[in-house]
Amino acid sequence: MYEWVKAVHVMAVIAWMAALLYLPRLMVYHVDAAVGSQQSETFKIMERRLLRGIMTPSMVVAWVLGLYLSWAGFGFRGGWLHGKIALVLAMSAMHGYLVGRVRAFAEDRNDKPGRFYRIINEVPAVLMAGIVILVVVKPF
Repeated sequence: MYEWVKAVHVMAVIAWMAALLYLPRLMVYHVDAAVGSQQSETFKIMERRLLRGIMTPSMVVAWVLGLYLSWAGFGFRGGWLHGKIALVLAMSAMHGYLVGRVRAFAEDRNDKPGRFYRIINEVPAVLMAGIVILVVVKPF
């Protein structure tokens, strides 16, 4: 059972990461769309559906199964596991921040330039690299 849970956990993480990397990219292009335009309204739909249909559900599955794996496989012990959980908390904070940005765009009150979204688009990738290193290498 443990291996099946791990497989589904990895699939959920992949879906979550894909959404975390794609959503800020959508926002880069949304910034350039005129408020009230058909293009802006289309971006709003795309952002909302990505968030509600993929990003949040996959985050929930990744968290629930990840906590189970941490308990069943490691008893919540290991410095690498504590480091991973800290980075996953940071990833979840990024998720929450992007939820707020989706709301801002939905209400036509975005106040950030495209460059901002290009920069924060790198945050999930950096966090993911740290998580993967901790899980695979288990340096401590």
